[in-house]
Amino acid sequence: MKDSRAALLIGLATVAAFIVLLLTASANGVTFDYTLRTVALGGGLLGLVTGALGSFAVLRRQSLLGDALSHAALPGVVVAFLLQGRSLGALLIGAAIASLMAMAFITALTRTTKIKQDAAQGIALASWFAAGLVLLSYVQGRPDAGQAGLDKFIFGQAAALVQSDVWLIAGVGAVIFALVGLFWKELKLLAFDAEFAGANGFPVRALDALLSTLMVVAIVLGLQLAGVILMVGLLIAPAVAARQWTSQLGAMVLLAGVFGAFAGSTGAVISGLDVNMPTGPLMIVVAGAVVLLSVLFAPGRGVVWSMMKRAQERRTLNQRSTDSSQQAAPVAVTVKRHAKDRR
Repeated sequence: MKDSRAALLIGLATVAAFIVLLLTASANGVTFDYTLRTVALGGGLLGLVTGALGSFAVLRRQSLLGDALSHAALPGVVVAFLLQGRSLGALLIGAAIASLMAMAFITALTRTTKIKQDAAQGIALASWFAAGLVLLSYVQGRPDAGQAGLDKFIFGQAAALVQSDVWLIAGVGAVIFALVGLFWKELKLLAFDAEFAGANGFPVRALDALLSTLMVVAIVLGLQLAGVILMVGLLIAPAVAARQWTSQLGAMVLLAGVFGAFAGSTGAVISGLDVNMPTGPLMIVVAGAVVLLSVLFAPGRGVVWSMMKRAQERRTLNQRSTDSSQQAAPVAVTVKRHAKDRR
């Protein structure tokens, strides 16, 4: 209950900080035109979805999985371009297929060999991304100009976001939240004790595949905004920050969603201050700043809070030692007097 109140307060403080940012940006002459509004709304919705899903990855110690799946999307994007051209729908489908193939590779490698999951994820990340870079170099070496801008999928191109993309993010995000709500108890048990869930008859493999698929979908949605390299930041950073403030899964998921939405929208607004400031990287910078503040100042786990607690404990211990010494002094004097009287 205490954690829930703390999460609610910090969530409200985050919303208040964003409102202050909007007022400050407006006072500094930022024009909230169609592009900025679209990117800010899209970034906020994307951060909301990825932050909530990232909570499960962080709790299951699978943060590298999001990184592997996002990097694995690059070869799918390039292959889809070679087959269908610059159709955004085809590029995203190609990215999803490549990420799902990487996920299947990681699963097969860990189940059929003695290779640990983190090692398998690292292998998939490096292999798929290297293949994507090779294919991208081949495409860029072609004489036609049709491949122009394809490399934007590496770091993202938020300015290309249109209203239909925002509606797509909102619709897919609603489906993701509906599925998470439908399987909430199962996913909660999977996040904390997968072995116990399997022992009690829960379909652990199916649930794991569902959660990984939802992560792939969220990553693919964010490729245009943050790119394959930075997308993991929106998936993991908000969840890491939220974990510092609460120990309850429900509060953590909600707070991670708020942090993700704040990072996505704030990065877009800050980029509006200067046309040369990239939106996608700024979103990740804001998310990193939220993590840093949470790690430093969160009650219970924050570095500053821990230092203050240790200092308070030292003061209490010193005070008790002083009080004990003062109480022992009269007793010692009394004992000495009795000894003299006996002599």
